[in-house]
Amino acid sequence: MIHNGDTATTVSFSEDQIYNAKALGSFFQKLQNNESQNNRRINIVHIGDSHIQSDLMTNEIRKKLQLKFGNAGRGFIFPYQLAKTNGSYNERFRSNRTWESYRNIYPFRNNPVGLSGIALWRDNGGFVVELNVKDPAYKFNSIRVITPQNQDMFDLATSSKTNVIQTTERKIITHKIKKGEALSTIADKYNVSVLEIKRQNRLKSNSIRAGRTLKIATNETRPKTVSVSEFVSLEVKSDSNSHYYNSEKALDRIFLIPNKTASNFELNGLVLEKDTAGLIYSSIGVNGAKFSDYNKYPLFFEQLKALHPDVLVFSLGTNESYEKLESDHYIKELRSFIANIKAQKIDVPILVMTPPPSLLRKKPNTYIHDYARQILAIAEKDDFAVWDLYEEFGGMEGIRKLRVQGLIGPDWVHYSKKGYEKQGKLFSEALLKAYDNFKSKK
Repeated sequence: MIHNGDTATTVSFSEDQIYNAKALGSFFQKLQNNESQNNRRINIVHIGDSHIQSDLMTNEIRKKLQLKFGNAGRGFIFPYQLAKTNGSYNERFRSNRTWESYRNIYPFRNNPVGLSGIALWRDNGGFVVELNVKDPAYKFNSIRVITPQNQDMFDLATSSKTNVIQTTERKIITHKIKKGEALSTIADKYNVSVLEIKRQNRLKSNSIRAGRTLKIATNETRPKTVSVSEFVSLEVKSDSNSHYYNSEKALDRIFLIPNKTASNFELNGLVLEKDTAGLIYSSIGVNGAKFSDYNKYPLFFEQLKALHPDVLVFSLGTNESYEKLESDHYIKELRSFIANIKAQKIDVPILVMTPPPSLLRKKPNTYIHDYARQILAIAEKDDFAVWDLYEEFGGMEGIRKLRVQGLIGPDWVHYSKKGYEKQGKLFSEALLKAYDNFKSKK
């Protein structure tokens, strides 16, 4: 029994272990259609907190579902390394310049916090951002760039060319200091200034010593050949949600460079896709995030359309519990989150994962327990499906066992790689069982 206000509601799970799985009917129908016709991409978008930002659980889900339904690409990615935080092991980003960043968990500011939940920007160019895809399964044929209001801020390149420039340079000679010579007499001899000689030889005073040598940049010039590397911009097109490039050859490396018409540069994320039908599993997570943090930034919901989701999965609640947010307020933020999504005319099935078990300052986290029960209590009324990760991992009664099995970390909140992968495995199995159950009833 679970309790919702003054009423008691009986929740019974079908054999697929996903409660109210009928809410996923249109998503399951798309999966079935694509299994028979193999002619479209199916997009799952999973939104959460630190449990999701690391991409350990979601990568496990991605691999298992793509094994069943086909690999249509890596999906949404973000250069977490440039924002000085952790991210997926599937790709790596490098840049020759530093970037400013700001997370949605901080007090509201007018920074470009969008789809990734983390703003990333520079106020001037001169940068190159290199993306390397580490997992060969996610080589891509198309890349989409997501920016605020879809501004044209970035060009893309896969190679560079060398331009040879003919120029001149001042002839440099060496002068051995003779006994009795002063900087002023040497400067007069070569018709240069004392300041120039000091600067070129890094002298802090006018004192010099006989026998030492000085470099003198004379007023004579000589020809010089300079080789300059320049990235070759690709043909970038645009639609209403992104700027994109399509390649006939599968790529595992690409460069983002400044668009010459832009004066500032704000990156909300990238989407990598293949030229094949199948499933894309995009994950978006911010360490420390709550539903209320995402709700602060309208740009997040505007840009969610760029991922063309066919189903949305939510994994939030751990951080709300650390703020001791009562369950009714938690549900209010969840409902606001869903309302903000639907306001963008994104009307797709939703699946809510209950938060996993954790301790709160070394004591049982009863807030998580209450959130899980309330999520289940409103699922049918609010027309979303639920996977009860809290119960799957034993609730409060099973948390000590999780530690013995090496599934939960020493902080009793975050899970080990093994723990997250087990969560991903269990969720994948539950979703596939629910899908099989859907097909068997047709």
